[in-house]
Amino acid sequence: MPALQNDTLIRALLRQPTAYTPVWLMRQAGRYLPEYNEARRRAGSFLALCKTPSLAAEVTLQPLERFPLDAAILFSDILTIPDAMGLGLYFAEGEGPRFERPLRDETSIARLAAPDPSESLRYVIDAIGEVRRTLAGKVPLIGFSGSPYTLACYMVEGQASEDWRNVKLMLHQHPSLLHRLLETNTRAVAALLNAQIEAGVNVVMIFDTWGGSLSAASYREFSLEYIQRVLSQLKRSSGATRVPVIVFTKGGAPWLERIAATGCDCVGLDWSVDLGDARRRIGAGAALQGNLDPAVLLASTLPWGAAPAPILWRASPRSTLQSRPTQSHPVAAIRSSQGAPPLVKTMTGTRGVGRAQRLIHSAARKAPSGAEFRGLARRGLQSADSSAYLNALAF
Repeated sequence: MPALQNDTLIRALLRQPTAYTPVWLMRQAGRYLPEYNEARRRAGSFLALCKTPSLAAEVTLQPLERFPLDAAILFSDILTIPDAMGLGLYFAEGEGPRFERPLRDETSIARLAAPDPSESLRYVIDAIGEVRRTLAGKVPLIGFSGSPYTLACYMVEGQASEDWRNVKLMLHQHPSLLHRLLETNTRAVAALLNAQIEAGVNVVMIFDTWGGSLSAASYREFSLEYIQRVLSQLKRSSGATRVPVIVFTKGGAPWLERIAATGCDCVGLDWSVDLGDARRRIGAGAALQGNLDPAVLLASTLPWGAAPAPILWRASPRSTLQSRPTQSHPVAAIRSSQGAPPLVKTMTGTRGVGRAQRLIHSAARKAPSGAEFRGLARRGLQSADSSAYLNALAF
């Protein structure tokens, strides 16, 4: 694996000193880019785009041609795993992903087997190889998977849902059946992430998109427990290089301490979380990765103006009063939600992304010395003023 020319993201995830806050987008390649739309047109469909390594590699790299971002994230989809299990994934225009054969009974779940990534998911591994050859170590490459529970939600419902009624009925009426499905999904997720690590990704992320829809007890039993099992099976190094693991539960604010206790390197936060509060709760044992409300990128001016710096400083574990050369920064990840159609359909999104990236990088580079920060704190910038920014922007 070539040495990284920009390892800022890796250092931040491992809680090492960085000169600035690294920035990447969770949907870095998408419909807000005209060149992405052209590649999708050539592919013929979203699924064909995912399954054609050369095109998947092309769109993975497109955002880096526009913005000086600190990572590439592999263009793929979390539902490639259940598709490889034979559930028949397809995308209905305007309605999102659907499965031809959802899982509703013991017989269908008993037939499931974790797919071999070197066979039915080979296109994912091949895309990683193509991206790495072109990147040549310019920035890290992020691989990912859905969590076992999030995959189960789609596999049982057969499509996206507002209340996930069928999977929750299974959880309450036939918990052993859901556990059986989650065990299979856990093997599949661990196998795919290990294959991605072996293929050369520098970071892996687990998207627990729907774990936050559960009660506290159900979250621990049916989501977090299986994330922990995935982590226990991961080969968290590539040669002598450690591969950091990020865990993100959307709506997971009540359980940040438990997520950090899984042993992940970084805890992802949604934009409803106060970053300073998250740091106090989990301590310095894990890095923090926060999300910008995507609607902010459509604004003609950013609500935090040119001063997000107090937010970034206050999130630095045990280094708030240190000078810039030893400053440890959180990771800024901008989450482009499906719930923001204007962002993904207009060029306003590209202008907003570039503006946010420039402000985040420059603000973190201006981190104060200890004396300067104490002066800012005395003037209240560590509390009331920055909390207002945090409500709009959680890093």
